[in-house]
Amino acid sequence: MTAPNRNALWARTFVDELARTGINAVCIAPGSRSTPLTEAFDRHDDIETFSHLDERSAAYFALGRARRTGDVTPIVSTSGTAAANFHPAVIEASQARVPMLVLTADRPPEIRDSGANQTIDQEKLFGDAVRWYKDMPEPEATDRKLRGLRTSAARAVSEATGADAGPVHLNFPFRKPLEPVYVEGDVPDGLSREALDGREGDKPYVKTERSVPELSEDRLRKLADELSVDRGLIVAGPADAPGFNSEAIVALAHATGFPVVADPLSGLRFGGHTRTTTVLGGYDAYLDERVTDDWADPEVVFRIGASPTSKPLRKYLARTDARQFLVDPTGRWREAEFTATDLLEADPSMLAWRLSQLVRNRPDTEWNQRWKDAEAAHWNVVESADEAYEGKVASTVADLAPEPATIFVSNSMPVRDIDRFGRPSEQSRTVLGNRGASGIDGITSAALGAGSATTDHLTLLTGDIAYYHDMNGLLALGRLGIEATIVLVNNDGGGIFHMLPIEEYEPPFTDQFKTPHGLDFSATEGLYDLSFQSVSPDEFADAYADSVASDGTDVIEVRFDAESSHGVRDELRERVVEELTG
Repeated sequence: MTAPNRNALWARTFVDELARTGINAVCIAPGSRSTPLTEAFDRHDDIETFSHLDERSAAYFALGRARRTGDVTPIVSTSGTAAANFHPAVIEASQARVPMLVLTADRPPEIRDSGANQTIDQEKLFGDAVRWYKDMPEPEATDRKLRGLRTSAARAVSEATGADAGPVHLNFPFRKPLEPVYVEGDVPDGLSREALDGREGDKPYVKTERSVPELSEDRLRKLADELSVDRGLIVAGPADAPGFNSEAIVALAHATGFPVVADPLSGLRFGGHTRTTTVLGGYDAYLDERVTDDWADPEVVFRIGASPTSKPLRKYLARTDARQFLVDPTGRWREAEFTATDLLEADPSMLAWRLSQLVRNRPDTEWNQRWKDAEAAHWNVVESADEAYEGKVASTVADLAPEPATIFVSNSMPVRDIDRFGRPSEQSRTVLGNRGASGIDGITSAALGAGSATTDHLTLLTGDIAYYHDMNGLLALGRLGIEATIVLVNNDGGGIFHMLPIEEYEPPFTDQFKTPHGLDFSATEGLYDLSFQSVSPDEFADAYADSVASDGTDVIEVRFDAESSHGVRDELRERVVEELTG
């Protein structure tokens, strides 16, 4: 490898090592101090560059891409507040165990804490949200420093991936010149080939082998005995990237005879396995105390993934007298009702495979039938409902999206609506969302990042406040050549607050919580070169079908009154309860 100066050599060596670990894409926000890194990524033939004008959008784009693939897409920024704009996405990546590599450029050490322009304290900028932090050495063209640089690059990717995936932050101080101008004597002759060019055969400089946590054979057999009961459930919450092995979970479901309660973000709600496995999706409506008080409690619950989206499901699990096995590959606690009885540090998919070979149940047919009957009652009520409400939009998207499809759902009401109204089916859907910290920032960018990593059709189901929060992210459509169908459910404000007791207090409810904005989003059509149409709820299904069958990006806005929609949701739940208790 050759370079005109030490900064260029440093950055090119680092990027070369990233490519050797498998990195094939990067998100770059423009800036001066990060010039060496930007130039090195741009000139590397094996790494695709995604240029973003907004650092927050860049970070969420990279997060969405990693969520879809399970692989790292590094993000690059200049010094100062540019780096701080990565922070929300870093938090989400940490909470949701999404791999991320944050590369921030910094000013030389001697001008830190000096009042120098665009200079802030970037050391450990993201606190304990990162899996590993390193303040990188200043560039220097010596064998040992270059070997150390390659080692740091390989370690960074390793630390960002694995069972406890998450963000890694490397902070790079650079002195001028930042551009690849020739500097006499900056890169001496005689540097070793290994330091300059890396290991032979394009291998990573350091290959990290991580073990997968497993239970001992004795504990595995004991667990199999403990799962050999008449009444049980498999509860699958939102999956970490890259998700569960559905075949392994299905194998366990068949061996135990337990129904699978599948969060829409679990990766188990949709797919061919639903033909032969009892996969439940309507539980948010029927896990009401008036219904379940007459049910026998499960004897065991086998839980995988993060905390379920559904509050009724979480509360049901909390009030049952069941032994609950919480399976987590890192041994961390992710159960906020504090009712789980056993924490198993093991890879969920591998554990499910091994247990499926040992458990042979004859499940209680009455127990399973109760769940099937409740599920049927819910979907019968949903299908017979004539009212217009937001949940019908989510249901339509789940039904009519092409195969295969990636569906990215915003927080607040969209994820709750697809949870309750996205019926399990054999269709191929990958449903994603940012449930780590559950914020509404960066939703559009994360969706487009996910879409950039696949040839699937991309649908974004979002609300008006989330759409407003990340309109900057729409710039990626034209700049990066991404297409999507964006379903914009517009209820003019924070509709989710109608679910809270503060709704009964006026003031301050309207002005301080619902906060109607009155924005006309059709202006985004010309600004971002997309197609925008506003349709009635009755027109939505046809408009959506037309969009997914055509090229380009369409925004389909469907307007609702939030209070009325909540009223319909409540009424539908009451109909389900009445059918099951009447």
